[in-house]
Amino acid sequence: MSRLARALRRSRPRFWLYLAGPALVGVAYAADGVGDLLSLPVLALVAYFLVPANVYLYGVNDVYDAKADAENPKKSEREVRYRGERGVVALVALSGLLGLALAAWLPGAAPWILGFLVLGWAYSAPPRLKTKPPLDSLSNGLYVLPGVAAYAAVAGSLPPLLAVLGGWVWTMAMHTFSAIPDVEPDRRAGLRTTATVLGARRALAYCGACWLLAAGAFALLDPRAGLLFALYPALALALDLRGVDLSRAYWWFPALNTAVGAVFTCAGLWGVLRG
Repeated sequence: MSRLARALRRSRPRFWLYLAGPALVGVAYAADGVGDLLSLPVLALVAYFLVPANVYLYGVNDVYDAKADAENPKKSEREVRYRGERGVVALVALSGLLGLALAAWLPGAAPWILGFLVLGWAYSAPPRLKTKPPLDSLSNGLYVLPGVAAYAAVAGSLPPLLAVLGGWVWTMAMHTFSAIPDVEPDRRAGLRTTATVLGARRALAYCGACWLLAAGAFALLDPRAGLLFALYPALALALDLRGVDLSRAYWWFPALNTAVGAVFTCAGLWGVLRG
C-alpha cells in the first residue's frame, strides 16, 4: 500500500463526516444567506475537519495505542496498524500545525479549534483520558467542537446551549458504543474505558440513556429534531432485545449517522434558502 493510501486509510475515511459533519451543521444553522455558505472561512474549516483533523485525531490515537492495537483484529481487517513509521508522526504534527494556523486566522473560532486539538491530544496521549472512565466518554464532546467553531466563525456568536449539550451527550454515547467491540482486546491490554468497566450490555444501556437525553435536549429546541434523534435510543433498545452482535452493528453507524446528519443539515439549509 502506498504511503498516501495508508495515511488516508489511517484517518478512517468511513468516519470523516464525524468531524466535517458537525462543521457543516454549524454553517447551515449560522448562515444568513447563500453567500455565507461559500465563504473562504467556511470552505477552510470544512476542508480541515474533513481530512487533516481526522489524520491528527486518529494518528495520535494509533501512535499511543500501538500496544493495545497489536491485540485488535480490527486493525488488520478494516484499519491500519501503526508499526512505528516516522512519517506518521510527521503527518500528525503537520495536521496539528494546520489547525493552529486556522485558529490564528479565525480568532472567533479559535477557542473551539484549540479545544479540539487539546482534547484530541489528551484523549490518547498523556494524560490519556481514554483510560480514565468516565472522562474517556465525556472528553469525546470534542466531536461537537468543529460545529461550534463553524457556527462562531459564520455568526460571530455561539450556538444555542441546548444544541451544544445535545450534541455533546450524543457524542458521549457514540464514543462508548464504538468502544464496545474493543472491550476484550482492551481488557487484555489492560486498558480501562467506560465500556470495559460497564461491560457490553450495561455500556449499551448507558449509550441508550445518553442518546435519550440528547433527543430530549434537541426536542426542547425543535420537536422535529428531537424525533429525529430519538432514532438512536430506539435502535439501542432494539439491538439489546434482538441480541445483535454489536461488533457487526458498529459498522452500520457511519451510514446511519450520515443519513441523520444529512437530514439535520438540509433542514438548516432550507431555512437559509427560505430566508
